[in-house]
Amino acid sequence: MPPSPSSSPGSASEPAIRLRGLATQINGRVLQRDVDLELWPGEVLGVVGASGAGKSVLLKTIVGLLPPATGTIEIFGRDMAASGEIERAGQRWGVMFQDGALFSSLTVAENVAVPLKERLDLPPALMHEICALKLALVGLPPDSGAKFPSELSGGMRKRAGLARALALDPPLLFLDEPTAGLDPIGATSFDQLILDLQESLRLAVFLVTHDLDSLIACADRVAVLVDNRVKIGTMEELLHDPNPWIHDYFQGPRGRAALAAHTADGG
Repeated sequence: MPPSPSSSPGSASEPAIRLRGLATQINGRVLQRDVDLELWPGEVLGVVGASGAGKSVLLKTIVGLLPPATGTIEIFGRDMAASGEIERAGQRWGVMFQDGALFSSLTVAENVAVPLKERLDLPPALMHEICALKLALVGLPPDSGAKFPSELSGGMRKRAGLARALALDPPLLFLDEPTAGLDPIGATSFDQLILDLQESLRLAVFLVTHDLDSLIACADRVAVLVDNRVKIGTMEELLHDPNPWIHDYFQGPRGRAALAAHTADGG
Protein backbone atom coordinates (compact mmCIF):
# COMPACT_ATOMS: atom_id res chain seq x y z
CA MET A 1 0.00 0.00 0.00
CA PRO A 2 1.19 3.58 -0.57
CA PRO A 3 2.45 5.46 2.45
CA SER A 4 -0.24 7.52 4.11
CA PRO A 5 0.12 11.29 3.86
CA SER A 6 0.86 11.47 7.59
CA SER A 7 3.87 9.15 7.16
CA SER A 8 5.27 10.95 4.12
CA PRO A 9 8.30 13.18 4.67
CA GLY A 10 7.97 16.89 3.98
CA SER A 11 4.46 18.33 3.81
CA ALA A 12 1.87 16.07 5.39
CA SER A 13 -0.33 16.35 2.33
CA GLU A 14 2.17 16.85 -0.50
CA PRO A 15 2.68 14.09 -3.07
CA ALA A 16 5.84 13.91 -5.12
CA ILE A 17 3.69 13.86 -8.28
CA ARG A 18 0.10 14.95 -8.73
CA LEU A 19 -1.59 14.76 -12.15
CA ARG A 20 -5.05 16.16 -12.71
CA GLY A 21 -7.02 15.78 -15.95
CA LEU A 22 -3.82 15.07 -17.88
CA ALA A 23 -3.96 14.09 -21.53
CA THR A 24 -0.79 12.95 -23.29
CA GLN A 25 -0.12 13.02 -26.99
CA ILE A 26 2.50 12.10 -29.59
CA ASN A 27 2.47 13.46 -33.13
CA GLY A 28 -0.98 14.88 -32.49
CA ARG A 29 -2.44 11.54 -31.38
CA VAL A 30 -3.85 11.49 -27.85
CA LEU A 31 -2.71 8.42 -25.92
CA GLN A 32 -4.28 8.96 -22.49
CA ARG A 33 -7.10 11.20 -21.31
CA ASP A 34 -8.27 12.46 -17.92
CA VAL A 35 -5.33 11.03 -15.99
CA ASP A 36 -5.58 11.65 -12.23
CA LEU A 37 -2.58 10.22 -10.42
CA GLU A 38 -0.56 10.73 -7.24
CA LEU A 39 2.81 9.34 -6.21
CA TRP A 40 3.84 9.75 -2.58
CA PRO A 41 7.32 10.00 -1.07
CA GLY A 42 8.55 6.55 -0.14
CA GLU A 43 6.27 4.83 -2.67
CA VAL A 44 7.04 2.83 -5.82
CA LEU A 45 4.40 3.25 -8.51
CA GLY A 46 4.64 0.73 -11.33
CA VAL A 47 3.38 1.86 -14.75
CA VAL A 48 2.37 -0.83 -17.24
CA GLY A 49 0.43 -1.11 -20.48
CA ALA A 50 0.45 -2.69 -23.90
CA SER A 51 3.07 -1.72 -26.46
CA GLY A 52 2.14 1.67 -27.83
CA ALA A 53 -0.07 2.53 -24.86
CA GLY A 54 2.20 5.46 -24.04
CA LYS A 55 4.10 4.47 -20.89
CA SER A 56 7.28 6.31 -21.89
CA VAL A 57 5.23 9.18 -23.33
CA LEU A 58 3.59 9.66 -19.93
CA LEU A 59 7.00 9.73 -18.24
CA LYS A 60 8.39 12.20 -20.77
CA THR A 61 5.33 14.41 -20.41
CA ILE A 62 5.73 14.58 -16.64
CA VAL A 63 9.41 15.57 -16.87
CA GLY A 64 8.72 18.19 -19.52
CA LEU A 65 10.21 16.51 -22.58
CA LEU A 66 6.78 16.42 -24.23
CA PRO A 67 3.96 18.94 -23.80
CA PRO A 68 0.67 17.74 -22.32
CA ALA A 69 -2.45 18.11 -24.44
CA THR A 70 -4.45 19.21 -21.40
CA GLY A 71 -4.32 18.99 -17.62
CA THR A 72 -1.92 19.89 -14.84
CA ILE A 73 1.31 18.39 -13.53
CA GLU A 74 2.50 19.21 -10.02
CA ILE A 75 5.85 18.12 -8.59
CA PHE A 76 6.07 18.49 -4.82
CA GLY A 77 3.15 20.90 -4.94
CA ARG A 78 4.48 23.17 -7.70
CA ASP A 79 2.67 23.55 -11.03
CA MET A 80 5.04 22.63 -13.86
CA ALA A 81 3.22 24.97 -16.24
CA ALA A 82 4.51 28.00 -14.31
CA SER A 83 7.53 29.80 -15.71
CA GLY A 84 10.80 28.16 -14.76
CA GLU A 85 9.26 25.36 -12.71
CA ILE A 86 10.43 22.54 -15.01
CA GLU A 87 14.01 23.79 -14.67
CA ARG A 88 13.77 24.08 -10.88
CA ALA A 89 12.03 20.72 -10.49
CA GLY A 90 14.76 19.06 -12.52
CA GLN A 91 17.00 19.39 -9.48
CA ARG A 92 14.55 17.28 -7.46
CA TRP A 93 14.21 14.34 -9.83
CA GLY A 94 16.50 11.91 -11.58
CA VAL A 95 15.67 10.01 -14.76
CA MET A 96 17.11 6.72 -15.96
CA PHE A 97 16.14 5.98 -19.54
CA GLN A 98 16.39 2.59 -21.26
CA ASP A 99 19.92 1.14 -21.41
CA GLY A 100 21.16 4.06 -19.32
CA ALA A 101 21.20 6.54 -22.26
CA LEU A 102 24.84 7.35 -21.55
CA PHE A 103 27.00 9.66 -23.66
CA SER A 104 29.28 7.32 -25.59
CA SER A 105 32.12 9.86 -25.86
CA LEU A 106 32.33 10.37 -22.08
CA THR A 107 33.69 8.02 -19.46
CA VAL A 108 31.27 6.59 -16.94
CA ALA A 109 32.46 9.03 -14.27
CA GLU A 110 32.10 11.93 -16.71
CA ASN A 111 28.55 10.78 -17.46
CA VAL A 112 27.67 10.77 -13.77
CA ALA A 113 29.19 14.24 -13.45
CA VAL A 114 26.97 15.77 -16.16
CA PRO A 115 24.09 16.84 -13.87
CA LEU A 116 26.58 18.02 -11.24
CA LYS A 117 28.27 20.31 -13.77
CA GLU A 118 24.91 21.56 -15.05
CA ARG A 119 23.48 22.40 -11.63
CA LEU A 120 26.38 22.99 -9.24
CA ASP A 121 29.71 24.78 -9.11
CA LEU A 122 31.93 22.25 -7.37
CA PRO A 123 35.71 21.87 -7.19
CA PRO A 124 36.98 18.99 -9.34
CA ALA A 125 38.15 16.94 -6.37
CA LEU A 126 34.73 17.05 -4.72
CA MET A 127 32.99 16.22 -8.00
CA HIS A 128 35.27 13.21 -8.46
CA GLU A 129 34.48 12.08 -4.92
CA ILE A 130 30.73 12.37 -5.47
CA CYS A 131 30.91 10.43 -8.73
CA ALA A 132 32.87 7.64 -7.06
CA LEU A 133 30.32 7.53 -4.25
CA LYS A 134 27.38 7.27 -6.66
CA LEU A 135 29.04 4.48 -8.62
CA ALA A 136 29.66 2.56 -5.41
CA LEU A 137 26.04 3.21 -4.36
CA VAL A 138 24.74 1.34 -7.41
CA GLY A 139 27.20 -1.53 -7.02
CA LEU A 140 29.78 -0.68 -9.69
CA PRO A 141 33.49 -1.35 -9.02
CA PRO A 142 35.88 1.59 -8.54
CA ASP A 143 37.60 1.07 -11.90
CA SER A 144 34.32 1.43 -13.83
CA GLY A 145 34.47 5.23 -13.64
CA ALA A 146 37.41 5.43 -16.03
CA LYS A 147 35.76 3.19 -18.64
CA PHE A 148 33.60 4.19 -21.56
CA PRO A 149 30.02 2.91 -21.83
CA SER A 150 31.00 0.60 -24.70
CA GLU A 151 33.35 -1.22 -22.32
CA LEU A 152 30.54 -2.10 -19.92
CA SER A 153 27.99 -4.88 -19.99
CA GLY A 154 24.33 -3.97 -20.46
CA GLY A 155 23.64 -4.39 -16.76
CA MET A 156 26.58 -2.21 -15.81
CA ARG A 157 25.45 0.52 -18.22
CA LYS A 158 22.06 0.52 -16.55
CA ARG A 159 23.70 0.89 -13.15
CA ALA A 160 25.83 3.74 -14.48
CA GLY A 161 22.66 5.42 -15.78
CA LEU A 162 21.11 4.98 -12.36
CA ALA A 163 24.19 6.51 -10.71
CA ARG A 164 23.81 9.56 -12.95
CA ALA A 165 20.10 9.79 -12.11
CA LEU A 166 21.03 9.86 -8.41
CA ALA A 167 23.90 12.34 -8.77
CA LEU A 168 21.97 15.27 -7.24
CA ASP A 169 20.36 13.21 -4.45
CA PRO A 170 16.85 13.67 -5.86
CA PRO A 171 13.84 12.60 -3.77
CA LEU A 172 12.00 11.53 -6.96
CA LEU A 173 13.30 8.91 -9.39
CA PHE A 174 11.93 8.01 -12.84
CA LEU A 175 12.94 4.61 -14.24
CA ASP A 176 12.09 3.71 -17.85
CA GLU A 177 12.21 -0.07 -18.42
CA PRO A 178 15.18 -0.56 -16.06
CA THR A 179 15.36 -4.36 -16.47
CA ALA A 180 14.71 -4.54 -20.24
CA GLY A 181 17.31 -6.73 -21.94
CA LEU A 182 18.72 -8.19 -18.72
CA ASP A 183 18.89 -11.90 -18.03
CA PRO A 184 16.77 -13.17 -15.11
CA ILE A 185 19.67 -13.05 -12.64
CA GLY A 186 20.63 -9.53 -13.66
CA ALA A 187 17.00 -8.37 -13.57
CA THR A 188 16.47 -9.79 -10.09
CA SER A 189 19.66 -8.10 -8.89
CA PHE A 190 18.53 -4.78 -10.34
CA ASP A 191 15.10 -5.11 -8.74
CA GLN A 192 16.77 -5.60 -5.36
CA LEU A 193 19.00 -2.59 -5.98
CA ILE A 194 15.93 -0.44 -6.66
CA LEU A 195 14.28 -1.66 -3.47
CA ASP A 196 17.40 -1.09 -1.38
CA LEU A 197 17.91 2.42 -2.73
CA GLN A 198 14.23 3.31 -2.41
CA GLU A 199 14.22 2.22 1.22
CA SER A 200 17.54 3.74 2.26
CA LEU A 201 17.03 7.04 0.42
CA ARG A 202 13.25 7.23 0.97
CA LEU A 203 12.67 7.78 -2.73
CA ALA A 204 9.44 8.21 -4.62
CA VAL A 205 9.86 5.97 -7.68
CA PHE A 206 7.92 6.17 -10.96
CA LEU A 207 8.71 2.78 -12.51
CA VAL A 208 7.78 2.19 -16.15
CA THR A 209 8.16 -1.51 -16.89
CA HIS A 210 6.85 -4.43 -18.90
CA ASP A 211 8.54 -6.91 -16.52
CA LEU A 212 5.95 -8.62 -14.33
CA ASP A 213 8.62 -9.89 -11.95
CA SER A 214 9.91 -6.35 -11.39
CA LEU A 215 6.39 -5.06 -10.95
CA ILE A 216 5.50 -7.68 -8.35
CA ALA A 217 8.82 -7.32 -6.53
CA CYS A 218 8.96 -3.52 -6.38
CA ALA A 219 5.62 -1.77 -6.80
CA ASP A 220 3.37 -0.62 -3.96
CA ARG A 221 0.67 0.34 -6.46
CA VAL A 222 0.28 -0.08 -10.21
CA ALA A 223 -0.99 2.33 -12.86
CA VAL A 224 -2.29 0.46 -15.89
CA LEU A 225 -2.56 2.35 -19.19
CA VAL A 226 -5.54 0.81 -20.94
CA ASP A 227 -8.30 2.07 -23.27
CA ASN A 228 -6.76 5.57 -23.33
CA ARG A 229 -7.23 5.82 -19.58
CA VAL A 230 -5.21 5.00 -16.47
CA LYS A 231 -6.46 2.57 -13.83
CA ILE A 232 -4.58 2.62 -10.52
CA GLY A 233 -4.67 0.15 -7.69
CA THR A 234 -2.78 -2.33 -5.59
CA MET A 235 -1.77 -5.63 -7.12
CA GLU A 236 -4.57 -7.34 -5.19
CA GLU A 237 -7.16 -4.87 -6.52
CA LEU A 238 -6.02 -5.20 -10.12
CA LEU A 239 -6.00 -8.98 -9.96
CA HIS A 240 -9.80 -8.75 -9.71
CA ASP A 241 -10.33 -5.97 -12.25
CA PRO A 242 -12.82 -7.01 -14.94
CA ASN A 243 -11.07 -5.17 -17.79
CA PRO A 244 -10.04 -7.87 -20.34
CA TRP A 245 -6.50 -6.55 -20.93
CA ILE A 246 -5.81 -6.18 -17.20
CA HIS A 247 -7.18 -9.67 -16.56
CA ASP A 248 -5.04 -11.20 -19.29
CA TYR A 249 -1.95 -9.31 -18.13
CA PHE A 250 -2.12 -10.38 -14.49
CA GLN A 251 -4.01 -13.67 -14.80
CA GLY A 252 -2.35 -15.01 -17.97
CA PRO A 253 0.32 -17.74 -17.84
CA ARG A 254 3.23 -15.31 -17.33
CA GLY A 255 1.35 -13.35 -14.69
CA ARG A 256 0.38 -16.47 -12.76
CA ALA A 257 3.95 -17.77 -12.95
CA ALA A 258 5.40 -14.47 -11.69
CA LEU A 259 2.92 -14.30 -8.82
CA ALA A 260 3.54 -17.93 -7.89
CA ALA A 261 7.32 -17.40 -7.89
CA HIS A 262 6.97 -14.30 -5.72
CA THR A 263 4.74 -16.16 -3.27
CA ALA A 264 7.18 -19.07 -3.13
CA ASP A 265 10.00 -16.62 -2.31
CA GLY A 266 8.01 -15.32 0.63
CA GLY A 267 6.73 -12.13 -1.02
